[in-house]
Amino acid sequence: MSEPKERAHRTVQVLPGVHRWSVKDDRIGGMDSEAYAVVAEDGAVTLIDPLPIDDKALRKLGRVEAIVLTAGNHQRAAWHFRKLFGAPVWAPQDAYGLEDTPDATYGPGDNLPGGLVAYHTPGPALSMYALWLERPRSVIFLSDLLTHFDQGTPRFVESEYQDDPGRTRMSIRRILDHLPLEVLCFAHGHPILHDGAAALRRALDEDTEAPAPSEPL
Repeated sequence: MSEPKERAHRTVQVLPGVHRWSVKDDRIGGMDSEAYAVVAEDGAVTLIDPLPIDDKALRKLGRVEAIVLTAGNHQRAAWHFRKLFGAPVWAPQDAYGLEDTPDATYGPGDNLPGGLVAYHTPGPALSMYALWLERPRSVIFLSDLLTHFDQGTPRFVESEYQDDPGRTRMSIRRILDHLPLEVLCFAHGHPILHDGAAALRRALDEDTEAPAPSEPL
């Protein structure tokens, strides 16, 4: 099964229009996993890589109208919430390991529900995407590109757990080259709310592995 056993009971506001919840994920040794909800001005809610949570907590945010996955391994509770809310699931093209058929697929540069824009960021997996939200403060949802479990510099996941760790670094460089980032939201760890671009540069500067990619992007 794709879902963690633990269920969250509330969401926490990251900034206006962006909310987060977390569980101790038994599938990965009890590591914290994060999920997000983007709330539009009209009350429409888009879930990103949703983890189990009491549905009342989501209903408090507004109408759940879409679910967006950043990768096949982040389906989590998506199918449960599709059935519960009748919301379509959007998944990356060529996502692998899905337990059901998504309602829509997306590719590089596509505009997604909730005002999200898809950026192809291979490395941890070939079909992995970061999601950019221009407003209110240039937020990027980084999927598994980096983790951030303390107040220091974000860290790359160990190379043994990535499909192509060299391409992960290239994906971070491409994000820095193309997006004016302020807020970073991680699939594992606490968000960074200010000067996200500087945090990504530090992650590259302090990286001790930095293998070369096996093929160009």
